[in-house]
Amino acid sequence: MKVLVIGQGGREHALAWKLAQSPAVQEIFTAPGNAGTALAGTNIDLPVTASEELADWAADAVIDLTVVGPEAALAAGVVDAFRTRGLRVFGPTRAAARLETSKAWAKDFMVRRHIPTARHREFEQTGEANAYLHSLGSEEYPVVIKVDGLASGKGVTIAADQRTALDAVQAGLGEPGGAARIVIEQFLRGFEVSFLAISDGRHARPLACAHDYKHAHDGDQGPMTGGMGAYSPLGIEDRLTDEVMATVINPAIQGMAAEGTPYEGILYAGLMLTAEGPIVLEFNARFGDPETQVLLPRWKDDMYAVLVAATAGRLPDLPPFSWDAAATCGVVLASAGYPGAPVIGLPIEGLSPSAPEVLIFHGGTRRNPRTNDVCSSGGRVLTVVGRGATVAEARTIAYERAGHIRFEGCWRRNDIGSEEPGTSNGLAADAS
Repeated sequence: MKVLVIGQGGREHALAWKLAQSPAVQEIFTAPGNAGTALAGTNIDLPVTASEELADWAADAVIDLTVVGPEAALAAGVVDAFRTRGLRVFGPTRAAARLETSKAWAKDFMVRRHIPTARHREFEQTGEANAYLHSLGSEEYPVVIKVDGLASGKGVTIAADQRTALDAVQAGLGEPGGAARIVIEQFLRGFEVSFLAISDGRHARPLACAHDYKHAHDGDQGPMTGGMGAYSPLGIEDRLTDEVMATVINPAIQGMAAEGTPYEGILYAGLMLTAEGPIVLEFNARFGDPETQVLLPRWKDDMYAVLVAATAGRLPDLPPFSWDAAATCGVVLASAGYPGAPVIGLPIEGLSPSAPEVLIFHGGTRRNPRTNDVCSSGGRVLTVVGRGATVAEARTIAYERAGHIRFEGCWRRNDIGSEEPGTSNGLAADAS
């Protein structure tokens, strides 16, 4: 069988790596891919948003399964283009992906379907948003301000005071090229969990949980990023899974089907575990990054067989998923300038050799055709994943290996995997 993975980040390298382990898969292609995905198969020089061109290429190449990685591809209607041609593709349609691509639509959907989420208000005018912020007392801060659309993990501001909130509104609505709408919502304190489930449009199955780190700097300080690291498991899955499936995932899947937009793909609920129970911060319509890099090394099942079953509506026919008891911890190595404009094109040293308990997933990398060196090409360059008996052991392994990788301006957080569930300071709010 031939498989196409759409995307070019660390998530897509992990997907290609995992899918290549299936005995049914003979060839892996990634569009456009990176220097890491080229090790797992063949890169195809097509952008993720080129829906029609990607579908035409897949039809000509007789691809048996396509897996869509990034949200930008979903928003561009890649799944719709593939389905129009009768091609097997794993991911939600453009309409179903509104659970991620429109924060306002998703919040309204959660309210309609009685899915627990933070209180919120929506605004299209700066004056109305500012008036609302002025009406809040100091005790009601911080508040969370989200742009209504995709922002590569950087579309959220946690405003600790009114001045910061007003500036965020101006940046979101008042500047040229800003969003058409923003959401201002209640700030929630607790421990944040990435809860992923797979759906065939009618049924859903939980995957494992992870905890990721969205702020740039240690202690959840600094600007939001797409994610600076993650670990799994959390040690709380047994008491969390049934509740989240009953109150969040199943109502969402049933609600989407009832509203005429069946949801097929990965549904990723960003949750805050509060004193009142799990509350949804946001939905993502795809595998997370960097969560995928720490989850897939623990997943023992044949991923290709699972995804084919999901595209055929046969999830209930599968046995329960199986997970390695070992822990994983992933540390992202980033370029200077990230999460702003990253410095790219710099050669990377120390990528090999690697021990069996270490995985290195490429994100923003490319191979220089002139020198054959692997160079940086984006903000989040690599995810170094350690595997160990405990999160603490996996963390030690990941950081030890990360210390041997060098490129100019390379930086990382130093506290990935250092906290346990329930000890968060509550400032790791959601990003999208």
